[in-house]
Amino acid sequence: MTKPDTDMLESLFQDARVAPPPMPAGLMDRVLADALAQQPRPPVRRWRGMWQAIGGAPALGGLITATAVGFWIGVAPPSGLPEIAAQIITGDTFATIADDSVIELTAFGWDIEEG
Repeated sequence: MTKPDTDMLESLFQDARVAPPPMPAGLMDRVLADALAQQPRPPVRRWRGMWQAIGGAPALGGLITATAVGFWIGVAPPSGLPEIAAQIITGDTFATIADDSVIELTAFGWDIEEG
């Protein structure tokens, strides 16, 4: 098999690169208009789109339940939790870090205690 003569072909490509053929008038505008016409249009999202983004009725039910429970615990907390709503309204703090009456909530030091 003989090796094809690529030098002649490369010289033709070089000549074509030096003087490219002129583009017909308005061709680029027509190509861009066709490309934009083929692009999908985004759907108009109003209430139905927001409803679908949330996840429908089950997700909205869970969102409403979590909001109601969070509000309920914030206003009337169980006996073991501090009353955050009263702290916000009055500006009082019921326990600070320096209080000895505060229960130790961390496990730091438990492994080195004797006993």
